[in-house]
Amino acid sequence: MKFLLFADFHFAPGIFRGGDMEALRLFQRRAEEEGCDFMIHLGDYTNNCRPEHMEMIRAYQDFHIPSYHVIGNHEADNSTLETLLENYKLEKNYYYFDVDGCRIIVTDPNYGFDGKEYYHFSMGNYHTRGGERDWLPPEQVEWLRETIASAKGPSIIMSHASYERPDGVRNREAVLDVIDEANRRRPHSVLACFNGHHHRDYARIRENVLYYEVNCVCFDWLEKRHDCYPEELCKKITSLSHTVCYEDPLYCIVTVEGTHIKIEGTRSRMFLGVGRAEAGCRIYDDAGRPVVPWISDLDITL
Repeated sequence: MKFLLFADFHFAPGIFRGGDMEALRLFQRRAEEEGCDFMIHLGDYTNNCRPEHMEMIRAYQDFHIPSYHVIGNHEADNSTLETLLENYKLEKNYYYFDVDGCRIIVTDPNYGFDGKEYYHFSMGNYHTRGGERDWLPPEQVEWLRETIASAKGPSIIMSHASYERPDGVRNREAVLDVIDEANRRRPHSVLACFNGHHHRDYARIRENVLYYEVNCVCFDWLEKRHDCYPEELCKKITSLSHTVCYEDPLYCIVTVEGTHIKIEGTRSRMFLGVGRAEAGCRIYDDAGRPVVPWISDLDITL
């Protein structure tokens, strides 16, 4: 099984120096060249999922190679879940599909929890409604358990936020328990978990499962503005001075054969040589992971 994977495309013309049609066509061409079985993004394909974004959405999901969506938080900034599902042609916000004996499980931890109820991100409510964000509701945890157990072969789990990093999904321990239990019952029931959201390049083996954090296609968001980019360019791209960007779009090709996983990443450079240090921001995030303009290669047998 082979697939092309990318995360945080952030299509938002005039707002971000994010993914665009040229980058998408590059990904699709590479998927064709590599003979990929499918493509999948790990959330935040668009910002706000507005009607004017439908051309870009259709260009992705109507491609002749099956192309799947994982829901991210920013797609719900100016959209309801119902509209998002309609635009993405999804029956549910979490689902699975089987390819060559492997089950791809798409989860959705884009929920808030106010101590009483879980609510899905919608119309930017995670910015204003009380309660912590990034939870996987109990019913979805149980669905995950059943979906892994019913698979005839190994499973790979996809999500926007991370089930591995300490500042990822709030109830990540419940998810890790499901994965660990499944692998104790039947070794290699879960081979890997892939996530986006955090705009970092990172890999970790935990309990014989690969946890791989896929870097953003295009940029990292900063906690404060900087003046390192040309003023005229910042007028054209309104959030540019709140980011550091990569010169080239990042993606990876993942090949799975038995318990062997090979990831072929891409490398770029910081746009105009501006990184976090040059922008006057701390280099590492709360998990101690720096911003780098690449997605790393990996070749491992579990």
